Amino acid sequence: MTRGNETKITDELYAYMLAHNPPLDAVQRELVETTRTGFPDRAGMQSSEEQGPLLAFLVRLVGARHVVEVGTFTGFSALAMAQALPPDGTLIACDVSEEWTAVGRAAWEEAGVADRIDLRIAPALDTLRAMPDEPHIDLAYLDADKENYLPYWEELVPRMRTGGLVVTDNVLYHGGVTDPYASGSTAAIKEFNDHVLNDARMDSVMLTVADGLTLSRRR
Repeated sequence: MTRGNETKITDELYAYMLAHNPPLDAVQRELVETTRTGFPDRAGMQSSEEQGPLLAFLVRLVGARHVVEVGTFTGFSALAMAQALPPDGTLIACDVSEEWTAVGRAAWEEAGVADRIDLRIAPALDTLRAMPDEPHIDLAYLDADKENYLPYWEELVPRMRTGGLVVTDNVLYHGGVTDPYASGSTAAIKEFNDHVLNDARMDSVMLTVADGLTLSRRR
């Protein structure tokens, strides 16, 4: 059996992969660059370039109409998913920063999808707990403060429809998850990963996309 880590992702190979994925459109590209230049110390919080087309693909794959994003930052991932929604689809974007999400709002308007995005500036747990209890979410993207991943998960999973998808970012956390002495956010991700692995409500696979991505399907 071939080992999955035999192919090392060099800069050249990464560029090749991007060149063989759907390209970012003009608004997406501008948003990525605006984030890099406007928030250089925080730009690492932005979903990686290849995750935009992947999230759009997953929205279309599951036929999503109701999407929830926990952690929006400057809005790149929300933009990609909203563009993949049908015209009457809705994405609820949860964040606590007016400053960061203002950048996203401008891009959403420019792309013509602002009417599909319901931005809620509040602690995400409050927003999630205010949602209807019955299963209604088709896809959720979790990319927020790592210490709260488990509480977010426990609010999202009961609200996912059968076949709905939870996409969780940063599950490798820069490789720190292999550290037996991990603390802080890294320890929280390790605990989250173990919980997801053993959650009988979901079928999950962990992938080495970007900083690690777990796809979890509601049974």
